[in-house]
Order: sequence, then C-alpha cells, then structure tokens
Amino acid sequence: MTKGSKIFVPNRGLGYVSNHIPLQVRYIKSRKENLIITCVGKSFHTYGISHFGLLSVSSLHPSDIEAMTADAYHVYTSCGKTIYAWRRGTELKHTYQGHKDNIHLMLPFGAHLLSIDNGNELRVWDIKSEAVQLQLNFDLKVFKITTILHPSTYVNKILLGSEQGSMQLWNLSTAKLIFTFPGWGCAVSCLEQAPALDVAAIGLDNGKILLHNLKFDETVMEFQQDWGAITSISFRTDGHPIMATGSPLGHIVFWDLEQKRVASQLLSAHKDAVNGMVCLPSEPLVITSSADNSLKLWIFDMTDGGARLLRIREGHAMSPTSIRFHGSNGHNIISAGGDSTLRIFNTQTEQFNKSLGRASYNRKSSKKRGRLIDDPLTMPPIIQFTSETTREKEWDNIACVHQGLPMVTTWSYDKLKMGELKLLPERLHKKTKNLDEDVNATSLCLTHCGNFVLVGYSSGHVDRFNVQSGLWRTTYGNPKAHDQSVRGIATDGLNQVAITGGSDATIKFWKFKNKTGENALTTIQLDESVLFMRAHHESSMIAVALDNYTIQVIDIDTRSVVRKFPGHSAQLTDATFSPDARWLVTSAMDCIIRTWDMLSAQLVDQFRTEMACISLDFSPTSEALVTAHIGYLGMFLWTNRALYQRITLKAQNLNEEPELVSLPEVTVSEIEEKDEIDDDIDAFKSPEQISHELITLSGLSNSRWQNLLDIDIIKRKNKPRMLQKVPKSAPFFLPTTNLQFATNKPDTTNGSVSKLFSTNSLTNFTEFGKALNKAKSSDDFDAIVTQLKLFGPSMIDHEIKSLCPDEGGSILTMLQFLKCIEYMLKSNCNFELAQAYLAVFLKTHGVLISQESELRDYLPNIQSCAQVSWNRLQEKLMYNLCVVEHVKNLI
Repeated sequence: MTKGSKIFVPNRGLGYVSNHIPLQVRYIKSRKENLIITCVGKSFHTYGISHFGLLSVSSLHPSDIEAMTADAYHVYTSCGKTIYAWRRGTELKHTYQGHKDNIHLMLPFGAHLLSIDNGNELRVWDIKSEAVQLQLNFDLKVFKITTILHPSTYVNKILLGSEQGSMQLWNLSTAKLIFTFPGWGCAVSCLEQAPALDVAAIGLDNGKILLHNLKFDETVMEFQQDWGAITSISFRTDGHPIMATGSPLGHIVFWDLEQKRVASQLLSAHKDAVNGMVCLPSEPLVITSSADNSLKLWIFDMTDGGARLLRIREGHAMSPTSIRFHGSNGHNIISAGGDSTLRIFNTQTEQFNKSLGRASYNRKSSKKRGRLIDDPLTMPPIIQFTSETTREKEWDNIACVHQGLPMVTTWSYDKLKMGELKLLPERLHKKTKNLDEDVNATSLCLTHCGNFVLVGYSSGHVDRFNVQSGLWRTTYGNPKAHDQSVRGIATDGLNQVAITGGSDATIKFWKFKNKTGENALTTIQLDESVLFMRAHHESSMIAVALDNYTIQVIDIDTRSVVRKFPGHSAQLTDATFSPDARWLVTSAMDCIIRTWDMLSAQLVDQFRTEMACISLDFSPTSEALVTAHIGYLGMFLWTNRALYQRITLKAQNLNEEPELVSLPEVTVSEIEEKDEIDDDIDAFKSPEQISHELITLSGLSNSRWQNLLDIDIIKRKNKPRMLQKVPKSAPFFLPTTNLQFATNKPDTTNGSVSKLFSTNSLTNFTEFGKALNKAKSSDDFDAIVTQLKLFGPSMIDHEIKSLCPDEGGSILTMLQFLKCIEYMLKSNCNFELAQAYLAVFLKTHGVLISQESELRDYLPNIQSCAQVSWNRLQEKLMYNLCVVEHVKNLI
C-alpha cells in the first residue's frame, strides 16, 4: 500500500519505446524470429520483429540501465556497479558484482562476459559461475576505453578503442597486449566487424569512417560523413556491399563499398542521434533506434536501392504538453507533445497506439519534403486541445491551439490525420500585416454536439466557428468579450449558454446563439485573473483556476461560486473532475497532486512527485488517473483504489507536507502478447504418457483413424463418374526389359528331382508385413506402431487387407498383428488407434479368423485386454458424471 496516496496507486507508464541505449537483436530458433530489445529507463522491452508486438517487459532495476548487450542465451544489463543476466526477457538468472565504478560497456565473449567501468577497469566474468577470470586496469589519461569489439576468427582476442584515438588488440587468454594501433588523431566512437575477414569498420568523432585491415595495419577505405561523429555502423549481408552509418542529427548514410561512394541517404530518419542500428543477417532489413523514443524497421526495396520505412513503434520525442481521455470506455488517451505531434495511446495494448501526424502549415507539401526535423512548414507545439465523439465519423472532431499562433487547427480521430481547416477570423487576416498587433489563440472549447468550436484570443475576443465547414459564425461581446486575454471557455450540455473567463478577473455568461454586439447575460467578478477553466457537463460544474493558486467551482445553473479550494503554493497546471463529480483533482508546479472532496469542500488526498505534473485527466470509467510530467516523454497511469475496495477518507491539513511517491514505471502488466520467449535451453517437453495406469490417446487428428471402417464407402463416393479412356496402343519408344523368373532349387531329398514349387515362394509381404515378421522373436512393436501412425487411412486399410494369404500375407503375419494390438492395449497408449485398427482387421478377415483355430484361439486375449482398459475408463467417466449431477442438484 502506497503511503503517499490513499486513492491512487501507481500502475504503469505509457508511451515509452527506446532511449539512448543501443538496441540489441537476438534470434530465437524455436520462434524462428528475431527479437529486438530496447531500453526504456529502469527496464527493457522485447519486441517481435514480425509485427513489432511487445512480447515482454523486464522487472524494474534499482536505477536507470546504463549499458545493455545480449547473446543467444541471456540479455545483460548494467545498473550502477552491478550486472544482471536475464533469461526469456523476465527471469533474472545471474548477478555480477565487484566493479568499483559504474559500468558503461559490455560484450559477450563465448562462455565469458567482458565489462568495462568508468574507472577504465576491464573484467572478464565466467557467465555460469559468476567468477572473475581476468582483471585489467588502464590509465585514463593514456587509454580511456570508449568501445570494444571481438574481431571474427580472432580466437581469445578483443579490440579496444580509446578516447585518445589509439586502439589496442589484446589476447585475453594470455592477458597480453598483441598490437597497438596509433590511431588517426581523433577519438574512436564505434567499432564494427566488416563482412571481410581481418577488416573492421572504425567510426571517429570527426565523422570519418575507416575500413582497416587489422592483420596488416592498413586502411582499405576511408569515408567522410558531414554530420558529426559516427554513432553507429552496420553492414548488409544479403549480397549487397552496403555499409550503413548513423549520425547525431538522426541522418543515415548508406555507402556503396564497391563504388566507394554514397549509395543513398535517409535524411531525418530520427529526430535524435541514431544510437542503435543493426542490419539483419541475410535479409534486406535494417533496424534503428534513437533517443527520440522510436524504433524503426527499414526495408531495401526501392528502385534506386534505397530503404523505406516498413514498421515503426514510437512515442513522443518531447514531453507531452496536454493529455485527455477520448471516448466513453477509457481505453484511449489523446496526447499532444512538444514535438508538434498528436498521438493516441491505448491503455490495453500497444498495438492500438496511433499517430495523427505532425502539425504543418501545408500538410501535402510536408509529405513531399519527407521527415525533415527543421521543416519550416512545421507548426509550433500544441498547448491545448479539445475533442468530442459525437460527430467523429462525419468530420473533424479535434481542435488544437498552437503556441503563439492565432489560428486553430482541426484533426480527425477517425481518419487519424490533420484536417484541412485552419480556423481564423477575418479581422486577423487584415491585421496580421500590422507588426504592432500580436494576437494568438489562448483557449478553445468544442461543443458537446460536435458542430461548433469556440476560440478565445489574447486580444479578448471570443469567436464561434462551424467545425464542418470552418466558417466563422459570430463574435461574443461588444466589441469583444473581455478587456484582456481570454483564459478559458466552456459551454453547457445543451448549447444554451457559453461561459468565458479572462485575465481581467471576470467570468461571463453568454447566450450560445449570441449575435454580434450583444452583452453578457451575467458577469462574476473574481479576486484574481483566470488561469484556465475545466468543465463537467453532467453536473454543470466549472472549475476555475486563478493566478493566486486557488481553485473556485462555479455552478452553471445558478451562475454563482459554490466552492473555493486554496492550498497550492505554486502556479496551477491542470484540474479534472471525477466522472461522478465527487472529487476534483488538481496539480501545480509545486509537484503536488491534490484531491478535493466536492461535498465537504475538504482536502482528502495529496501526494508529491519528483517532477511537476503539467497535465492530468480522469478516466470516464473512474478506473484510472493519467498524468504527464515535465521532462518525461511518456505518461503515467494511476489506479483508482476506491473503485475496487472501500477506503476511508478524512480531511487533511493543508500545511502538512505530502509524501513523495515514485512515478509508475513500465511493468509486466503492459504485455500485449502472451507468447513465451523460449531460449532453446532446458525447455520443458511434456511426456508422451504421464502414468502407465492412465489411458493415453495418440493425439492424431480424427481424420487419421475415425473413418477407417467406412473407407470403402468413401472410395466409392470419390470414384470418378467418367472412366478413363485406355489408349489404343502403347507408344513405340517405350523401353523393353528382359523378364527373369525366380525359380526354387530342385528338391533332391530322395534322390529324385521335384518339379513342384514350395508354397512359401508365393508370399509377397509388404514392408509393413516384413516388419511384423521380424518382431517374432522380440515382440517389440514400438517401431511398428510408429510406422502405422505415419500412414493415412487408405494406406492403413491396404496394409491390413494385405495380411491374409490370398493377398500375399500369411496366417503367422495375421497372428503377429493381433499381438501388436494386444501390445497397444496393455501399454495403455494410442487407445483409440488400437480400437480402430482392430475393428478394421475383424471386419476384413472375420471369415478367415473363424476358420483358423490359431487366430480364433488368440481372440480371448484381445478381448480381456480391451475389457480391462474399458472398465477403468468407464469407472472414471461414471464417477465424474455423478459428481457433476450432484453439484447441479445442490445448485
């Protein structure tokens, strides 16, 4: 139980994909799929490459992850001075402790793990025993390690790059320095093995990329990138000689190694440095990650050999500025970020997360320009938006106010894009030429019917527009609604009254269908300027935040102030009502979130967070509270405990300092796919038979045995109606073979030569019949049963019919088949197959069995075995039926 809040419990974080830690790729044989691991602070995510679905989320670390790597068996993470080894993405298997400083580099090395800390100490760990095998110390002033690489085919050898520019090749088996590369006068930022042996790609801080032969200490190729240090390098291995390099500005360059020139570029592939980049083995795919909170998969299928975006998983690149629940089910959250984007986050699964795009002055031109970071067409960030679901399928249902702009943009939730309308009154079209006039939109409200949007401006004007057409309808006030900037707008649920609040410390009520020049119906004078307004349509309540850090609640029906809530010590940032209007939750720059009881007008709950909350909203179903905080790219869900259990709330002292509560982290409850990530090690396999006393079925499909008795009817129905025509004569070019007949040796028992053949020579066993005859001595029928399970129904019917002497078999072979059935019944395995095979055998050879005493006398053995098995099964079935019937009678 959280001490800081009695109502809200930290649930989880939303909108996190990756950070500056490079991604890792693992191939899992059992899944036949590559898995992508990205770091998101105190935990890491595992995604499947096929659909970019989130497979697992690791447990929380004590602090943020500082380094991460992976091999075929484990995922290794470093947190401070400790290393953790994880299996299947969630199971902690090993912990390695002993470093004196924080670890910043790691590399799996066969059965060992290499780690390097900030004190320039290199340690070699035995993965299984967690023991230190080797320890090397380097002088920070002479050789500060920045990157590490294991060259291919270089047994027990590693290559270290330094901040001073030099490189060293070490033999870890003998702990000796083999060779020192003098360097190129610049720090080594990254190292990568090239497809060619003895060649390594070296990225420098000055933008140079060198393909260097380690064996002869010769530079094979040299390239120059214009965008700063090399952050990542990768090579295609699908038959194309392409090297990909990343830059701090988010650009990616593909170099043609045969032509020694640039093959193509991806400008603004990310909004931040491309920290992680991996080309998948033998596939035309490259995966990239960045600190801009995005993970992208690119495919090389363009006509010019370039790459295009195939899949993406991303969140906000900058902190959200405003968040609101959308819809009545409380599953979707609309979020506006400082990166000028509008996004939808689903609280149930990340698969439903969507992006409505980036705000642009000209959306079509922006698409032609591509993803440029400094695109002049990009609009400033969205500082406030409003949405309704009533007309969602017909026209735009989201309106947004941008920082410093007079125009209001519209967006479509249903079409997931920015609309074509930009709402701007005619008077601002004319006055924009006047440099002294600086008017911008400050607040807005979308009516509950979804037809109109009311916009307030810094000049004090309030205008109403039609959302469908974008036409201006009217202006409130004579000549304007307020003398100073409009800070808040609201309407009632029936579009009868419009309420506006301004920095002139007044709240005014207007007729909604107001004609230009009409005066306000009612004016309420406040103590301080209005900061913002939040309405609750069902209860006709409006929460008004003032500049003196207090909240006042106004009743729309009585047009009077009904509650006052002082208490915050800094500027208020947001407020929201609970769906039943029982509570009012407020946040301020003092990092405190407070819950006020509307009936008693008392503070009933409060807690402090590390960073100030800038936006919050209550779920329409009362399940959760969502908050956005300064400096955090994601948002956080808090569960409403009062919905699931009875809690007792009492009035709290405003002067009491609330306790600090940690923000919710991304937890395992966010997993959207239930597939287990197998590492092909110690995987549990279910036994074929749990106990020999239990009857076990074969597990084959019903079509393999259920229709054996009716196989003749099925063949008759499947017989073609039109008979095939026999060719008149065979082609003349068919080859001929000399036929040779096998003859028995003459019988010279009594000195006379017999011309009669033995009856044994007339048998023509099939492969199945031969296998039955071979089992005479051992009576081991496991191989025969396995062979039968591979046959289809027609083949099984043919083999059983071939056992009689008339079809090439023998009485002894038929007896062996009966012994095989007896073996299956006694082993209690493949029970339904034994019954089906026995039924076909008796139906086909019933007359012959009644005539042959050897077969007839063996049938009682089969009958007794079948009776014992059926009695045991019948007893269990009847017991279960009796228990079920007894329970039904009790109900």
